[in-house]
Amino acid sequence: MELLLAGIYIAFCWVIFKIFRIPVNQWSLATATLGGIFGIVIILIVMNYNHPFTTQARIYFTVTPILPGVRGRVVEVPVTPNAPLKAGDVLFQLDPRPFQYIVDQKKAQLAEAEQDVLQLKAALDQATAEKERMTAQFRLAQENYDRQQQLFDTDVISRATLDTFARNLETARQSVAAATAAEEGARLAYASEIGGTNTTVAGLQAELATAEYDLEQTVTRAPGDGFVTQVSLRPGVFAVPIPLTPVMVFVNTGPNDTGLVAAFQQNSLQRVKPGDTAEIAFDAVPGQIFNGEVFSVLDAIAAGQILPSGGVQDFRPGEGRAIARIRLTDDISNYQIPLGSAAQVAILTHHAHHVALIRRILLRMKSWQNFVFMEPHGGGGVGH
Repeated sequence: MELLLAGIYIAFCWVIFKIFRIPVNQWSLATATLGGIFGIVIILIVMNYNHPFTTQARIYFTVTPILPGVRGRVVEVPVTPNAPLKAGDVLFQLDPRPFQYIVDQKKAQLAEAEQDVLQLKAALDQATAEKERMTAQFRLAQENYDRQQQLFDTDVISRATLDTFARNLETARQSVAAATAAEEGARLAYASEIGGTNTTVAGLQAELATAEYDLEQTVTRAPGDGFVTQVSLRPGVFAVPIPLTPVMVFVNTGPNDTGLVAAFQQNSLQRVKPGDTAEIAFDAVPGQIFNGEVFSVLDAIAAGQILPSGGVQDFRPGEGRAIARIRLTDDISNYQIPLGSAAQVAILTHHAHHVALIRRILLRMKSWQNFVFMEPHGGGGVGH
């Protein structure tokens, strides 16, 4: 930038010297040089403070590592690389048969458990009927014993006969106790439930839901709007849900997933406010300037972050740049500007607006420089 201003000033001085026929000597050259240095310094200070510029700008985008929800062998990859996708579109599918077998097994076990509940109800009814029968027999034995006691008191029957009826009464009492215990056991077995459902049935319902969920996970779908690129996954690959080894990467293209981010020196953003005009020159589109506006200025700088670790933090001084998010107001859909493209950004604030013209000129000159680029030959890079 300084060289551009110096070049413009030198050209301006040359024209002035030629038009006005100013003699070239040590005094005129010194005056022109000192005046140029002083003028350029003043312009740079005013311009950098009120209309900051950076070459460190890029279209950033978020990605989602795609992993299968379950282990399995890939049977289908219907997704097309770089084709737009909507949330829920199928990315790839695993062999569902092992998981379908588990679902069928759990359904059979659940049906058996539900049938067992009916059997427990029948057993409870049977135990209740048996208790009522034993209770009736006990009342009959009690009545017989009471009559025999009266006869024994009037010396009509012997002691041995009364003892027989006493033993029958005790036997009936024990039978009632056993029937009561059996009924209680049947009642506890039938009434064992959680949330109004038999505990065994509830457990199998949960296992069936888990099996059905795993079956659904054999189909991996797009988490949102976007696309996948560089798809190398093929049918036959055994996919495992390991966090550090995703099978593909999904590029999100939602309104909050992509954006132009520019990194400025910290002392150049004091007068920048959301809504200020911005001009952008993409390296991918030489000679073209796009309009935008400042969306926000981040309240944190990455150089100051502290991450939890097992050691003492080493607070070394670091510059760190302030981050401004830029919203493009021009349509760039007609240009080949892929996500991740680099750019140069100038922010034009409402202060010292007369100096903004110089910033605009300099940005356009930087954009014209993008026409000149070289690709080295003889290397071993991609596509060589």
